[in-house]
Amino acid sequence: MPMLQHLNALPQKPDRVVVLGAGGFLGGTILRRLQAAGLATSGLDRPAFDLLVPGAVSDLVSALQVTDTFVFVSARAPVKNSAMLLENLRMGDVVGTALHRQPVRHVIYISSDAVYRDSDQPLSEDSCAEPGSLHGVMHLAREVMVRTAFPGPFTIIRPTLVHGLDDPHNGYGPNRFRRLAAAGKEIVLFGEGEERRDHVAVEDIAELILRVVLQRSTGIVNAVSGEVVSFRDLAEFCAAQFPTRVAVRGSPREGPMPHRGYRPFAPSAALAAFPDFRFTPWRDGLARACAATKPT
Repeated sequence: MPMLQHLNALPQKPDRVVVLGAGGFLGGTILRRLQAAGLATSGLDRPAFDLLVPGAVSDLVSALQVTDTFVFVSARAPVKNSAMLLENLRMGDVVGTALHRQPVRHVIYISSDAVYRDSDQPLSEDSCAEPGSLHGVMHLAREVMVRTAFPGPFTIIRPTLVHGLDDPHNGYGPNRFRRLAAAGKEIVLFGEGEERRDHVAVEDIAELILRVVLQRSTGIVNAVSGEVVSFRDLAEFCAAQFPTRVAVRGSPREGPMPHRGYRPFAPSAALAAFPDFRFTPWRDGLARACAATKPT
């Protein structure tokens, strides 16, 4: 698939945007951004809407209309084992089958940067999609499943590590560091926190998707900031945002360093498609989230 191409020369509101996975951290942020822009929306999520129950295909077909823009966010993530992989593939099969039976105006799939093979050079949409994790395998497989089932306008968004105030996973990184610092608890790093990664604000992903929806953009685009920062620097930054500065310390690392300690990205495709769009620098996004987090 090529990088983003706009089917609408000028922004145009679709009749409706259906967000599958609207109850989650990312899906909910997307839904709220679309609503704030005045778009008609429908949010689908568990338990009322479950892709893993009998009849899910018929339920999704009934929920869709030919004039809809459909955003597929729903996933069990991160994928940690083969059982989770198979569940996510079942979900992808339900969506693909439903879209084959009930085509829509535009489909947007929220994938992951995990589909890319590691590289010492900044990764782009042209980089090799050769995942080294079950999580990446899942997303790449679902990209192909939906693309095969749905021949119409299709967009793949591949975010890197996502941070934001309401993240529920509390995984290693800025979201956990911020909460530990707010609670006055020390931050313990894997190793010395020396690995460097790209982090993107959840609000930026939602804004990017809004623009893709309005211009009915098709192709592949990475949702990445273009900045790499060490986990040590993230932790020290979070520690400095609260009245009681907590300690940041290393710990013995178990296993190899993920991605050989360095995973850079180039945001050039998103910026070329939307010249007035800018990703939030990690310091600004993290400072904003820290300011909204009350010390405990």
